[in-house]
Amino acid sequence: MTARDVLPPSLRQRNWLLPALIAVGSLMILSPELLAQDATDAPEAPAKTWLQTWVLDGGIWMAPLGICSVMAVAYTVLCLMTFNRAKFCPPQLQAQLLDLMQQCRVRSAIEASAQSPSFLGRMMTVALPHFDVTNQETLGKESVEDAMAEFAAQELRPYQKWITYFSVLAQICPMLGLLGTVVGMVGAFGVLSQSGGAEPAALAGDISVALLTTLGGLIVAIPALALFYAFKNRLNDLISQTLQSGTELVDACVHAVHGEAKAARIPEGLS
Repeated sequence: MTARDVLPPSLRQRNWLLPALIAVGSLMILSPELLAQDATDAPEAPAKTWLQTWVLDGGIWMAPLGICSVMAVAYTVLCLMTFNRAKFCPPQLQAQLLDLMQQCRVRSAIEASAQSPSFLGRMMTVALPHFDVTNQETLGKESVEDAMAEFAAQELRPYQKWITYFSVLAQICPMLGLLGTVVGMVGAFGVLSQSGGAEPAALAGDISVALLTTLGGLIVAIPALALFYAFKNRLNDLISQTLQSGTELVDACVHAVHGEAKAARIPEGLS
């Protein structure tokens, strides 16, 4: 009985593997210059550009993510240009209206408001005509404040729609990235099933699609989510500030009408 007969059948069938490995190892050790020459003669792959590495390798699924990124930038510019004090409550207009209302010149205040395209100007143009001179006690203050609140609620909708788009982008982009990831993984497993082995060159394309689409979705979604809350808080602050300014204008007019009468009711020696 030979040593070959003692080996299990499975090892006897693969007894060619060890000599082959020894031969390959010997060739690598004894002929390093040959391997170096082969590596030198092999054609080098062209270097990829930034666009190819981070965008084009993601496949067709990067196109909708690119559209979403453009939309995010466009709405960001639009909100930055709109959500500022000059467009909502300009200090010059506020000071002008306050001076007119302290003089009880309501009609002049309406004319000055109508000439301003700002949120405060349009709001006071709609609200100031609700002053009621027949109501000697409050001059219709409640009606004016109700008109301001109704105007603010109606005019707020388009601004909120712009901000809502950031929330939509923050939810859609990760889903698009996940869809690209699933498609890339399906393609990778399809290559494995056909080739029967893990060849990096064959899997590189599908793996790039899987990873780059996920990365692209997160790159667009994270800033969009942050911008959603930032612009939402900014809009709420501007609306609150504008309504407060309108209330101060109304109070200034009412105080100017009843100021002397109220001062006459204060007991002597008290303030």
